[in-house]
Amino acid sequence: MIKFHVEKGTHSNYIYKQIYEKLKGFILDHKIDAGSKLPSKRQLANELAVSINSVATAYDQLLAEGFIYTIERKGYFVEDIATFISNRPPKKQKLPGHLEETYTDKEGWLSLSHIKTDSSKFPFQEWIKCQQQAIKYHKKDLSEITHPQGPFTVRKTISEMIALTRGVTCEPEQIVIGSGAQPLINQLMAMQPTDTRTAVENPGYSRVFQLLKNLKFEVLPIELDEEGIDIREVKASSPNFLFVTPSHQFPTGTIMPISRRVELLNWAAMAKDRYIIEDDYDSEFKYGTDNIPSLQSLDHNQSVVYIGTFSKTLLPSFRISYMVLPPKLLELYRYHYSDWIQGSNSLHLYTLHYFIKSGEYDKHIKRMSQHYKQKRKQLVAELRSKFLDKVDINDIPAGLHFLAEFNTEKSFEEIYEKVQQEKLEIYTMKRFLLENEVRNSNKIQLVIGFASIKREKIAEAVDRLYRVIC
Repeated sequence: MIKFHVEKGTHSNYIYKQIYEKLKGFILDHKIDAGSKLPSKRQLANELAVSINSVATAYDQLLAEGFIYTIERKGYFVEDIATFISNRPPKKQKLPGHLEETYTDKEGWLSLSHIKTDSSKFPFQEWIKCQQQAIKYHKKDLSEITHPQGPFTVRKTISEMIALTRGVTCEPEQIVIGSGAQPLINQLMAMQPTDTRTAVENPGYSRVFQLLKNLKFEVLPIELDEEGIDIREVKASSPNFLFVTPSHQFPTGTIMPISRRVELLNWAAMAKDRYIIEDDYDSEFKYGTDNIPSLQSLDHNQSVVYIGTFSKTLLPSFRISYMVLPPKLLELYRYHYSDWIQGSNSLHLYTLHYFIKSGEYDKHIKRMSQHYKQKRKQLVAELRSKFLDKVDINDIPAGLHFLAEFNTEKSFEEIYEKVQQEKLEIYTMKRFLLENEVRNSNKIQLVIGFASIKREKIAEAVDRLYRVIC
């Protein structure tokens, strides 16, 4: 038996832990032969001048992990453990450089990101009250794995809400709740044949474009015209699944008129197994007029998959999105995902149920619409005042971002470098062009979000942007 000692100072590890680590190391290094009998608990305790309980705890841990075994009335013995093929690694290995992450301190930064929302206005107290109701009335539900599509109660509440607000016609059974649009689209497309043709808007949502490519589908980027996705290109490419954002095209902001919507629906109705995926990501925010009805509300042939989210209206970190499947796709979904474990937080889902039912969600949307309307108006005015004829704003009063084109002689590389110096978060159109390169024409397009910027910081953000662009 190899001798060792334990430290008993106040800064030392627990005594049992030291015994465990020493013996484990000896066994792994084969300094104690397989089958060797270990000292009894009392004997080792006497040798180390420690309590029997410390030795017993160490032996129990080694036994649980399979380093030793016990024979009744004979004692503890060393298991026969194979030698590692490679040398024993150090306690902490250096991560390859290309896998390392760099933490960026955002202190002092201002954001014109289209992704973020304004958490300062979120009604946390009202949300907590609804969460308390969820805990009170759904203890049993919270202790169980819910339905693969999400709790029926929550799906029913969502179906009733979107029928009123978006004109979406569906039953609760048609709704699938997920932790974001990407996971839902991934589920939907993973059950399609490999020869499925897909098409997306260009410029458009690059994450969906990449997701479809990763799933090995043929992905066709389709250009836009003044009414949204080009219907002539759609007809020419003839995809099985067409991804669009008709209520507020991402990222240009174009609102698809009724004429183009009818054309798209007629195109979908002309062939079997042809579907339109309607991503309705921020339709709750429309300034000056009523909300635009969803494409799904006009569909008479069950060819539209409607995807909605609460990321823009609540908080992105809640990760609550949903899709509405036509019956044929629902049947396919049930076949493929009957054993699926729902990925959303059930407590958040039941809280959302009460948040909607209590009327707090509707109040929150109305408050935020007014708040965002004012911030948007102020930001547009500041940009026009500062840049004068050097900016052209696509002033469509909807959503949480707008498109602006600036006259500049700077390259993308220079602008990216400058925004780091100015501590300003912005996104250029280059990020959303799926295949075509940006033409260098002394102009640059920015997708400008206004949700997270504080009103008192808007002027400063515009000043920083001016120094970046000009």
